[in-house]
Amino acid sequence: MANDDYVKYVTQRIVKYMDTPKHERRRDRSDREKDVQFYSNRWFGVLPFAVRLFWQKRKG
Repeated sequence: MANDDYVKYVTQRIVKYMDTPKHERRRDRSDREKDVQFYSNRWFGVLPFAVRLFWQKRKG
C-alpha cells in the first residue's frame, strides 16, 4: 500500500469507530469474545481436534 492509501484506510477506520455508538461497540466486542476458538485449533489447525475426537471415541 502506498502511504496515501494507508493514511486513508486508517482515517476511515477511526471515523467509523467514532461514529459507532458506544453500546454497539460493546455489543460487537462481546460478540467477538463469545466466538473464541480453542488455542490448539487456532495454532495447529484441525489436527488436535481430530486426535481428541478419535481418543474420545476410543475411550467411550
